Amino acid sequence: MKTISILIAIFLAIILVSSITFTVDQTEQVFITEFGKPVGKPINADPAHNEAGLHFKKPFIQQVNRIEKRIIRWDGPATEMTTRDKLYISVDNFARWRISDPQTYYEKLRDERSALSRLDDIIGSETRSVIAAHDLIEVIRSDKDRKPARDEALAAANSNLGLLPPIQFGRSALDQQILAAAQPKVISWGIELLDVRFKRINYKPGVIDKIYARMASERLQIADRFRSEGAGEAAKILGRKERDLLSIQSEAYRKEQEIKGKADAEATGIYALAYNSSPSAADFYQFVKTLDTYQKTLDKDTTTIFTSNSDLFRLFKHIEVPKP
Repeated sequence: MKTISILIAIFLAIILVSSITFTVDQTEQVFITEFGKPVGKPINADPAHNEAGLHFKKPFIQQVNRIEKRIIRWDGPATEMTTRDKLYISVDNFARWRISDPQTYYEKLRDERSALSRLDDIIGSETRSVIAAHDLIEVIRSDKDRKPARDEALAAANSNLGLLPPIQFGRSALDQQILAAAQPKVISWGIELLDVRFKRINYKPGVIDKIYARMASERLQIADRFRSEGAGEAAKILGRKERDLLSIQSEAYRKEQEIKGKADAEATGIYALAYNSSPSAADFYQFVKTLDTYQKTLDKDTTTIFTSNSDLFRLFKHIEVPKP
């Protein structure tokens, strides 16, 4: 009986100790409720003070409520929405939040499932509002200071083709706008919203077709510009070729005439020198030239009519046979 009494005493002591003590882990924050109402301040709720460890409470009438202290992830469903330029996209974003006031959180939301459901409504609504207030390019471009790559030929030609319109914010700024708009609305639930980010942005099929059509149109404009520039360069090359050809031909013709003029002048000088050297040489030259004229102008099929005093046939009129 004594042994049984000791065991019962030990058992009762364990029950008593477990009812008046509890431990707090570093990853959680705790508040005590008495008959369903919060009592005292939350334990381990202040990030600057670590209150993890053993704590005490009133036995049986006080209950320990444990709330997550670590940062919690919110990952909402992808939602279709429209941009300011009337293009439909599917936006999937995520957020990070923590429980800043465990008593308020417990009174208004009770559990994490309810908190995630409320965050779906708040963050989803603010995301639609921000997306609807900006064009698609603001959502796609990550930063307004980022310079998109362009074709070097277009950049050198100072062409506006392939140049994206200027933006004022960028996707990073839109994240901050959603965060700033949603933060005040979740404070009343004992929640602190730490960050909101875009995870994925997809185009709807109709938007994809429009984007592809725009890309194809832009590429065609660039190709037409290159063709036009190529045709212009080809015309310039052909023009230079014709000009150079005419210049070469003109210079060759000039040199040809100069050479012919010099040759004729030299021939005339030779003829004059030979003619003036002696009368017999002049007569012989005139005789040879006359025979050469006969050879060039007369053949067996030639029919000519001349007067009796024609100079062309003077050799046939007076033929002197040299004496032996």
